[in-house]
Amino acid sequence: MTVSPSKLALKGSSKTVVDFFEFAVHSILFQRGIYPPEDFVTVRKYDLPILMSSDNDVKDYIGNIMEQLRKWIYGGRLSKLVVVILNKATTEPVERWVFSIDIQKEGEEPAEKSKQQIQREIQAIFRQITASVSYLPFLQDDEYTFNVLVYTDPSYDSRRIPTEWADTHGDGKLINGEADSVDFSKFSTSNHSVGTSVSYKLG
Repeated sequence: MTVSPSKLALKGSSKTVVDFFEFAVHSILFQRGIYPPEDFVTVRKYDLPILMSSDNDVKDYIGNIMEQLRKWIYGGRLSKLVVVILNKATTEPVERWVFSIDIQKEGEEPAEKSKQQIQREIQAIFRQITASVSYLPFLQDDEYTFNVLVYTDPSYDSRRIPTEWADTHGDGKLINGEADSVDFSKFSTSNHSVGTSVSYKLG
């Protein structure tokens, strides 16, 4: 049995998106000081130095999320991944990092892009994530935690969602009060387009 070129391309594109999500989440946790700097190690990815958590619990938590996302992205079911930073004491959301994903529609001719082009687009986003600490509000060490929210296709059968995933019942953990937001660059593959933005509480 052979796999069609379009399915191979979709599989490769899905992996590119999941890899980006995984490294982006780790980078956000470091840049926003959710865990101490000594809990991170530097790895080389996208021809950039990127900080990854070395804590096994954090790695397992994020790794398990990415394993499921890989299936949903390949199946065209994922529309958005959101990393919410919350105050530990009040559980109030203070930042929302939103990664939206658009999928090439059936019948559309896939846009051919080289790996180098895709990497340059991803590099730009990571540089923007790193630079965001210059304007995002200061977060006191050890006073904040994070949640990961996933938005799937509304037509997706919720009974097929793994039992370890909790339904938010519409609670998107939005920021209350005055907030601002910044849109980052996008990157795209032959099958997917990914947008990145951050919203943050003012005052």
